[in-house]
Amino acid sequence: MGKQILITGGAGFVGSTLSIGLKNRYPSYQIIALDNLRRRGSELNIPRLKEAEVEFIHGDIRNPEDLVGFENLDIIIDASADPSVLSGINSPVMPLIQSNLNGTVNCLELAQKTGAAFIFLSTSRIYPIKNLESAAWEEQETRFVWKDQQSLRGISSKGVQEDFPLEGSRSFYGSTKLASELLITEYNELKGLKTIINRCGVISGPWQMGKVDQGVLVLWLARHFFKGSLAYIGYGGTGKQMRDVMHSDDLLELIDQQIHHLDLYNNQTINVGGGLDCSFSLQELTKLCQEITGNSIQIKPITENRTADVRIYVSDCTKLNALNNGAWKPKKTMADLVSDTFDWMKINEKNLKNILS
Repeated sequence: MGKQILITGGAGFVGSTLSIGLKNRYPSYQIIALDNLRRRGSELNIPRLKEAEVEFIHGDIRNPEDLVGFENLDIIIDASADPSVLSGINSPVMPLIQSNLNGTVNCLELAQKTGAAFIFLSTSRIYPIKNLESAAWEEQETRFVWKDQQSLRGISSKGVQEDFPLEGSRSFYGSTKLASELLITEYNELKGLKTIINRCGVISGPWQMGKVDQGVLVLWLARHFFKGSLAYIGYGGTGKQMRDVMHSDDLLELIDQQIHHLDLYNNQTINVGGGLDCSFSLQELTKLCQEITGNSIQIKPITENRTADVRIYVSDCTKLNALNNGAWKPKKTMADLVSDTFDWMKINEKNLKNILS
């Protein structure tokens, strides 16, 4: 029999990728995408979901009444969130808590009611900013990198591991996701739910509506594509701050594996990202965008750091690789990411211009 899977945030970038990808792979599965369509551009995914025969429900996880009527769910994938690290800093905090914490609790209650397993897309932003910023680093020609020798545990040149110290501030966004993680662990232990927590780093690819505070790779490429302008913000304005990134197709591969090996991943909290092999600095990303678009644009240096930013972040996925014996590793390269996203922009230029330019 086919599984019944509910994906919250199902019309968003990650949610739609998972919804359509899983339906294409398993036509007998009933895939339900629930979304409130708040994110600009998410409406463009409705025809794609319909074409893939994914059931779409216009609803909001903040409202328990929008989560009634489900009886036999096998899996809930919580991909719904306000993903901006700046949310709540210069704006009210409660909307963020309602979306990222209360909404997750409502989904957990639904999982308990229906007996569904619960897969949570958390974030690397649960790691405290001051701890990350205090890590030993060095400057290379085009990027900053972490050193191997560190005073804190759980960090090296390969990136951050799951035992990195969690004491300290991490942004309101990161705090809501960490609070959700803690509650998920309690539901696993005390309510018997099967749960998986994926601490995702930067995810990117086609159909991401990149903004200044979330979706930097798509934003960077779009500004080159539509001949806009950008800025290297903070850390001297050199554009050497560095991130790892994972193609959304690679996340789909992992979620597919987790769905079909729930016992292996049950009650695990794992870092998920591209790692050093798929990482970039803004300088390096600029060069890739120039090469693929043929456009050079103005990039203004701003030396002052932005609130809640970090110099470097890379996910060390050693725990994940050990857990599944290397059955999952990202396959897509930075060149693949930029190329796939550029092709999507060309095909959908008319619809995307007002959103991404």
